[in-house]
Amino acid sequence: MTQNMPRKKPNTRAVLAQLISIKPSDDRVFKPVHCTGDGTRTVGTGVSVKPPAERAHMKTEGVVQAAPFGGRKQSLIEDARRERGSGSAGSPGPSRYGDGFVFEEKDGRVTLNVLFTLSNEKNAGFFKTGKIFETFEAKLLHIESRPGRKSKNSTTDLEFFMKCEVHSSDLDVFINSLKRVVDDVRSIPEEKVPWFPRQIKDLDRCNMLITKFDPDMDQDHPGFSDPEYRKRRAYISELAFRYKHGDPLPTVEYTAEEVSTWREVYQQLRSIYPSLACRQFLDGLQQLERECGYGEDRIPQLREVSAFLREKTGFQLRPVAGLLSARDFLASLAFRVFQCTQYIRHSSAPMHSPEPDCCHELLGHIPMLSDKEFAQFSQEIGLASLGASDEDIEKLSTLYWFTVEFGLCKQNGAVKAYGAGLLSSYGELVYALSNEPEYKPFHPEETAVQPYQDQTYQPVYFVSESFEDAKIKLRRFSTTIKRPFAVRYDPFTCSLEVLDQPSKIQNALSQMREDLKTLHGALEKLSSS
Repeated sequence: MTQNMPRKKPNTRAVLAQLISIKPSDDRVFKPVHCTGDGTRTVGTGVSVKPPAERAHMKTEGVVQAAPFGGRKQSLIEDARRERGSGSAGSPGPSRYGDGFVFEEKDGRVTLNVLFTLSNEKNAGFFKTGKIFETFEAKLLHIESRPGRKSKNSTTDLEFFMKCEVHSSDLDVFINSLKRVVDDVRSIPEEKVPWFPRQIKDLDRCNMLITKFDPDMDQDHPGFSDPEYRKRRAYISELAFRYKHGDPLPTVEYTAEEVSTWREVYQQLRSIYPSLACRQFLDGLQQLERECGYGEDRIPQLREVSAFLREKTGFQLRPVAGLLSARDFLASLAFRVFQCTQYIRHSSAPMHSPEPDCCHELLGHIPMLSDKEFAQFSQEIGLASLGASDEDIEKLSTLYWFTVEFGLCKQNGAVKAYGAGLLSSYGELVYALSNEPEYKPFHPEETAVQPYQDQTYQPVYFVSESFEDAKIKLRRFSTTIKRPFAVRYDPFTCSLEVLDQPSKIQNALSQMREDLKTLHGALEKLSSS
């Protein structure tokens, strides 16, 4: 539509009725009243989240995005960098009007987030605002209100947030017209939060394989020239692709050759664990050997290992066909779910794997996830990732890499390994605890930007004082992640609650008070006995 063409007049009563129907809230936050018609959900003040079906990077049913086969350390970090680059490439950013107003323009229309104050002395301003919307054919997309904060008459003044769409050519006149009838007119950029799962069943959607490690993708893969191995891998991967939340975890009947590969890996690593692995890992492995059938003659099944973990720390396993995208993998940790492969490395290279396999998962990760402090640390990383920007996902992936995968810690005056990448690799475990690499104290701000090595062993490892110390530092670092909300995990419903309203925070505090009463009562009984 050109500027000279006649425009259809909107229904004045409808516009005013939409404004009049909005009542001030008793809370000190904006209350959402209307959402856009494109399926966008609103989080907090002016935050829109696209539904899962519209995620550009989500795999479609039965189709997996594949990338060329990489080295052994094709990692979450590399994926996060790719996602960050692809997410920012070609996406139009916000523009700025002369007075500092931020907007997005498309097809001759401007989408604008406007904040303004309507004072009690300007009752007519409310109706004049509706008239301005009518005059400029402004399409009202969203409106919220709250009691005024800045003015002296905060009990009677109102603040409004409006998301609207106007013709580009009318922008300056539209804004100036608003300034004549209301006070403190300003705009804010719209914060678009990436989709993230809210319930544990939503993890069915978190299944994007950035790198599909099929053995026939590169000649350097140990299984490249073995058609039987490729066929076996495809079969086991299909079990993971078909899995949905609530299904029984699939069982794999491992062949004699696969068990032989497992035996060699188990024997070699088990011989050096006592002197190099941390106490928590050794305790977890001993429990797995006693209670879960861990040993050199049998590859444990995910179903029994998952049941073991749930009793110890509340973590559970979920089958996966390969390396997930960084965002999807970290989101799973927020629900205390660990995505676990079931295939095993090729028998020709039992001490080397170019990808995560069941030796890496079952020997490297599972013993540590049976420790409560470490399980909490892992979940903290996952919670911090929810709704984070691509830049922050890259930082969190790097933190995960240098802690959960390749972390070291101090115990009894010595440095021990707790990272799964070390504890499932004989060569790097010995190297990491030799005099060759450089050690640095774990500080998330530094660790999150440390370059990593993907062709050979790491030149630098980060040493934590303890898991509790690492958890405290991680929580402090998480506060630097820019999100317009906080999240809280509910272990009773296995769901996440977005704490974006005072009422939700009050409910969480009420539950905490009840827990504190229980603890206080327990202390009183102990002191009186």
